Amino acid sequence: MATVIVTVGLAFIGYLATYLNGLRLAQRQARLTRVNQQLSDFYGPLFALMEANSRTYDTFSEKYARPDGRDPFRHDTPPTEQELAEWRTWATTVFIPNIQAMRDVVVTKADLLIEEEMPQALLQLCAHVSGYEITAARWAQGNYGEHLSLISFPGRELREYVRDRFAQLKSEQTQLLGQSRAANRNRWASLLGR
Repeated sequence: MATVIVTVGLAFIGYLATYLNGLRLAQRQARLTRVNQQLSDFYGPLFALMEANSRTYDTFSEKYARPDGRDPFRHDTPPTEQELAEWRTWATTVFIPNIQAMRDVVVTKADLLIEEEMPQALLQLCAHVSGYEITAARWAQGNYGEHLSLISFPGRELREYVRDRFAQLKSEQTQLLGQSRAANRNRWASLLGR
């Protein structure tokens, strides 16, 4: 009788251990799936678009820099008509489509945010895009009185936010992948008796 009780007890403990281990692995897999989706659908595209836009803007600023190195929109001397025409070309071809794509990622994939509330930098980005859409619509009508969005671009804040969250998620992804691989190796080693 004692042997039966010990056997049933050990079987129950084995079942419980297997269940708890399976639950832990399922939770880890679910977290890894979420992190992968956050990186592939939200923070990765936002990071790439932000970096591309930033580097393109730096190129524009260098190409049209004043002798003191500042771009025409951050200088005491206002931009020339030729510089404004070039700006409109760059803005309508590159900058506005990039920030619209960034806004679209934020609006359509907000469920993938790390935070529970929308960060201010992302709200500011969305407002900035709307401001530029008005400016671009005026350009299309031949009205060149304004050349910038009425709402400033949250450059530094957005860059810091996206870079920080992207790096945080990549680190977590690496850790989860490393733990998963180590757990699989350990499981196989125990099954093979090593």
